[in-house]
Amino acid sequence: MRASFLQKTWILAWTIASTLGISMYALYMRATNTYDRKRSDRILRWWANILLKATGATWDVSNPHGVDIKPGTPCIIMSNHRSHYDIPLIFRALPGSIRMLTKKELFKIPVWGSAMKAVEFISIDRHDHGQALKDLETAKEKMKSGIVLWIAPEGTRSRNGSLGEFKKGGFMVAIQTGATIIPVGITGSEKIHKPKTSDLCLNQHVKVRIGKPIDASAYTEGSRDRLMSEVREAIASLVGE
Repeated sequence: MRASFLQKTWILAWTIASTLGISMYALYMRATNTYDRKRSDRILRWWANILLKATGATWDVSNPHGVDIKPGTPCIIMSNHRSHYDIPLIFRALPGSIRMLTKKELFKIPVWGSAMKAVEFISIDRHDHGQALKDLETAKEKMKSGIVLWIAPEGTRSRNGSLGEFKKGGFMVAIQTGATIIPVGITGSEKIHKPKTSDLCLNQHVKVRIGKPIDASAYTEGSRDRLMSEVREAIASLVGE
């Protein structure tokens, strides 16, 4: 059901208020040296739940391989990316201290950008190769500290719902850290917020499918393209492409 103007206004206001609220709290924790990663995990999942429930969205998670994220094991979640709502869905579907590798432009948003940095989201400069390499080094250090990195290998949201071309950087991080890659397929999130429109639809059902883990330590930098192909095939299968 397409949301009316009043419904969209309410959802937008509630989204902004909740996002501003957790942003201010994140900045407060950093300013007072009381930052706690586990507390931030709980806050992010609370925020994710609010965003999804505001639209009436429901979701189910299929995990036929019993995938779990073990502390101390380098892990990267790789998923397709069809909608802004993929972000809260990943936080609700999977455990661990998940943080997104995201384009640096988002870090320029007042308050929200500073809050993302405060809770250990990682920026990536897509236009400066040298800086991008430094950003990926930061990502590796965060993983060593226990962060579960989430990467959308397409680099941006799909314009038509189909898998786009994969970027190479995340796969280099996976190989260099010997990470376990967890492929995830999300279908239905694009129905909540249609790409390239302001349309919102209420009470949509989303499916999150978790695939068989892929051991990146079995690959080298020379076989990176083969790893990319394997992950792409896994995600494509999960979303029915």
